[in-house]
Amino acid sequence: MMIGEMPNGDYPLIVRHLMPTANRSTIAGEIVDASGLRFTYPQFADRVAKLAGALAACGVKQGETVAVLDWDTHRYLECFYAIPSMGCVLMTVNIRLSRDQVRYTIDHAGAKTVIAHPDFLPMLTAGDPDLNLERIIVVGDAGDFEVPPGVEMAEFYAITDAAAPEFDYPEIDERSRATMFYTSGTTGNPKGVYYSHRQLFLHTMSILATFGTAPAQGRFGADDVYMPITPLFHAHAWGFPYAATLLGTKQVYPGRYKTDTLLRLIEEEGVTFSHCVASVLRMMLDEAKVRKVDLSGKKMLIGGGALPEGLARAALQHGIDIFSGYGMSEACAVQTINHLTATEVAAPFEEQLQLRTRPGRPILLCDVRTANPDLSATAVGEEGEVVFRGPWLTRGYWRNEEASEELWRGGWLHSGDIGKFGADGALRITDRVKDVIKSGGEWISSLMLESLISQVEGVSESAVIAVPDVRWSERPMALVVPQDGYDLDVQAIRARLTEAAEAGAIPRYGVPEKIKIVDELEKTSVGKLDKKALRARYVEQVG
Repeated sequence: MMIGEMPNGDYPLIVRHLMPTANRSTIAGEIVDASGLRFTYPQFADRVAKLAGALAACGVKQGETVAVLDWDTHRYLECFYAIPSMGCVLMTVNIRLSRDQVRYTIDHAGAKTVIAHPDFLPMLTAGDPDLNLERIIVVGDAGDFEVPPGVEMAEFYAITDAAAPEFDYPEIDERSRATMFYTSGTTGNPKGVYYSHRQLFLHTMSILATFGTAPAQGRFGADDVYMPITPLFHAHAWGFPYAATLLGTKQVYPGRYKTDTLLRLIEEEGVTFSHCVASVLRMMLDEAKVRKVDLSGKKMLIGGGALPEGLARAALQHGIDIFSGYGMSEACAVQTINHLTATEVAAPFEEQLQLRTRPGRPILLCDVRTANPDLSATAVGEEGEVVFRGPWLTRGYWRNEEASEELWRGGWLHSGDIGKFGADGALRITDRVKDVIKSGGEWISSLMLESLISQVEGVSESAVIAVPDVRWSERPMALVVPQDGYDLDVQAIRARLTEAAEAGAIPRYGVPEKIKIVDELEKTSVGKLDKKALRARYVEQVG
């Protein structure tokens, strides 16, 4: 069915309808790739149709799953639209997983077709489990890659350049699966989450409504220049590529993340809005100091973990409009956004640091609560597990009924985070259920300690984990990475924490006896602190 041939005026909520709806010839935005390629939105629509046609010509049939292993390129954005629009399921493969985990996720998803950058072809060679692939579409030269028996090979640009810029898109049920990807859990195999066309459509609408009505800062609109610094494989880059495309916003795709490339593109393309995890922004700020890059006026959303107060301070000193958000892979990414009110933006600098590090208030159409064990809502200021309801939450884990039931226990999606709502209506996360430190029967927030440590001069990043203690059962241990070239003083860290305890910000028993300077901290494949790995490494040393 061609665009515009909807029966009885029906207009389903599908990914294809997240393309710009205005006259495409009037859209000024463009799509820019780090390789130097540029496309207008009309050209982008043609490229999407050509990719859909090329895949169909290769034998990809409606209902199949197509896996993509690529850097953040224009090709990936085209896959965001072409694959679901032809009635297939887009599987965004987490390229930072181990080789065996990548193979497991492709096999578990049942993908028969893979689109892969040459950098990732080694992941598709013989290994465990066996991959039942029918075709591999490689971007560029496959080099000496040994094609598995029975697998067809094609080159991305060769097949798309030969395709027509039109495609007879099929009629699609808006509740059918459009995308899936796998969470990078720290235990067991990764788990697959999946989303329908309708869910992606509604999530996009909420993102645009929430960010378009931001009262005083952090707005996102058609006149912005958008560049993702959250991988496209990670929860659809939090949904912003769909939102930016619908608006006709100028988009910049940086390819493989390299700090110098990111800063160059920000300068040359005039990027105004982006998002990333805290560790990536820290590296960018360090490089910006050396290169003297002006980042003033840039809007930066931090997610994937807490925004440390020290990082917020550094970003504000660079003139960055920094703010945080909160969500999870199972929630299609975004659930709360920390847009400040006009009054809050006018607050003194030190107060703003506190305000900007909150996860914020629920975005439109989200039902977020902190819950007691019986799932009743906690009172304002009281802690509970953060749970969700909403129109775009994953319905479960793909082919994992037991884990799905646990995820949706009691009819709410469980985050595994502990938090509380303040009188301002904003959520604060106090810890992970599995990461909270219980010392002498009292809870100690590792996130609060990490935020305080981040404020010490010379600290790059930190993690606080629980270590066994004969007397108190558990005690906190701080692992701290210094900034490059900085001789970090452990006593300065202890003094800052002691000062906070004396001021009543943390309990006195919250000050850790063990503070260790380390070269690096283990991370998950999406850049979050891997506290399970840190405990396995350092608890054994002190046990």
